[in-house]
Amino acid sequence: MALPVASVQLYTLAAEFTADMDGSLDKLAKIGLENVEAFDFVRRPAEIRAALDKSGLASPTGHAPLLSDELWTPDGSIPTPSNEVVFEAAAEIGITTVIDPMVPTERWITEDGVKDIAERLNAASEKAKEFGLKVGYHNHAQEFLASFDGQTAYQRFLSLVDPSVEIELDLFWALVGGQDVVALVEELGDRLVAVHVKDGVAPASNPFAPDAPKFNSSDLDQRHAGEGDVPTVEALKAATNVKYAVIEYDNVPGDVFEDVENSYRFLVDGGFVA
Repeated sequence: MALPVASVQLYTLAAEFTADMDGSLDKLAKIGLENVEAFDFVRRPAEIRAALDKSGLASPTGHAPLLSDELWTPDGSIPTPSNEVVFEAAAEIGITTVIDPMVPTERWITEDGVKDIAERLNAASEKAKEFGLKVGYHNHAQEFLASFDGQTAYQRFLSLVDPSVEIELDLFWALVGGQDVVALVEELGDRLVAVHVKDGVAPASNPFAPDAPKFNSSDLDQRHAGEGDVPTVEALKAATNVKYAVIEYDNVPGDVFEDVENSYRFLVDGGFVA
């Protein structure tokens, strides 16, 4: 396969990006990045587009909730606009694939819940086509808690969702969900078009389980790519159709720009990105 391009999920530097959009993007460009993955873009598309143009960066993918009335994150909830508003903002920025980043645990532990997720995403995919866009889904670890007839909830979701929906696999969260990450990449095959290159020490238990204690991003022990528990090299080598290798930290171990550069150098020096 053609090598993917490197990107970085802007959630990694959410505080820095909000405080100084132009300066943050300039630092990413100086590292060598040409792409980012936008986050929380719907309320400020013109501002983000102007900053991207100024820095010479593009955002081919972006995260926005498509399946929930409110997006829960470990660091707080974000109210969600309609799909049409999301797609209008994405088109203004130049995003071509809008990826839903998070559907909470309670909707993944019943068959009806998983069916509803797939149906909503299929409907969003049809609506996105009116804007010349595609949609996708990004996992955490709650998708792997339940099983139905020998299938994980995630596998059941994949069996129900339309092939037009793109899959972005977060390697770290798949591992935290108890998955054989390389085998999962192989199972996804050409459906997998983006990966989150994220590493760290996997918690002893799934923090998204219904009975798990509350956690936030600062509780995670995350490391530079290739320095934690995630079989990143093997996973990237197993991929057959990945177009975007997206660097992300939920909890940066040091200076955010140095940490991004470290993982970028890992991807470049390893020959994993174009």
